[in-house]
Amino acid sequence: MLITEEIPPLTAHRIALEPERLSLMVDSSNLLHDLPALHRRIEEDGYLLLRGYLDQELVIDARRVLTDRLMREGFLVPGTDPMDAMAAPGKNPGWYPNIVKDNVPLRHTLRSGRMMELFDRFLGGPSFCFDYTWFRLLMPGTGTPPHSDIVYMGRGTHNLYTAWTPIGTADFVTGGLTILEGSHRHQRLRETYGQMDVDTFCANHPPDSKSGKGPWAKTGGSLGPNLNQLSRSLGGRWVVGEFEPGDVVIFSVYAVHAGLDNHSQSFRLSSDTRYQLSSDPKDERWIGENPIAHGPEGKRGLIC
Repeated sequence: MLITEEIPPLTAHRIALEPERLSLMVDSSNLLHDLPALHRRIEEDGYLLLRGYLDQELVIDARRVLTDRLMREGFLVPGTDPMDAMAAPGKNPGWYPNIVKDNVPLRHTLRSGRMMELFDRFLGGPSFCFDYTWFRLLMPGTGTPPHSDIVYMGRGTHNLYTAWTPIGTADFVTGGLTILEGSHRHQRLRETYGQMDVDTFCANHPPDSKSGKGPWAKTGGSLGPNLNQLSRSLGGRWVVGEFEPGDVVIFSVYAVHAGLDNHSQSFRLSSDTRYQLSSDPKDERWIGENPIAHGPEGKRGLIC
């Protein structure tokens, strides 16, 4: 198990993170049989780290399917073990959501068994997982910029949670998830940034003349690249950790989070999936056999 008591130098978007603004994630596995304590922990911190909660062998099998596909399609270094996910120079698959299709062990990991049992208990009724799987295939380089998920999926219930699942080891070299502790409770942020919908646009404004794209071209949910600045502005520490197959991190869709830079020579594989009560309203962009996602059908024009 990759558990360290010290945090080495880390970067996000090539900016060195200030050590005094970092802390290790707290493992909440010991609270699994105490539902009120789990609720108190996530209400206070904004996240739950559950080490070894998922079936490790199932996650490893899911990784094998994914890395075999990456090797066949030329994204990994020929002759290496696909499970090492060594990135072939100059081969960037970019945003590649279709790679998760027909991955039976991944589907079982995210949409049945222990994951759904957890959310049924946690939410107090039958739970529902969005049909769309956000698969992260991070090449060596910069991580994901800081944001909150609510601005991407807030058209249904806001009683909605993200599960970040590493599909393989994610240590401090490959980087991984980091969460701004307590940011989900920041009232000013919830009342301003948290009200954004990235798929709305000003219908009375012309298209972006520089890019030639539609009037929504410049909208986005990032809070900027500088995690140190965000910590100073919003308060709280960035919590970090090292993760192995079977670990999962659950967090509020209002929690500000980011991906650390990947300083290895391998891809970092992980998935984001979202869970809510099945009976609650659902965001239409992320459900169905072929979710519309952030495509044209998901855009909403406003007069502004």
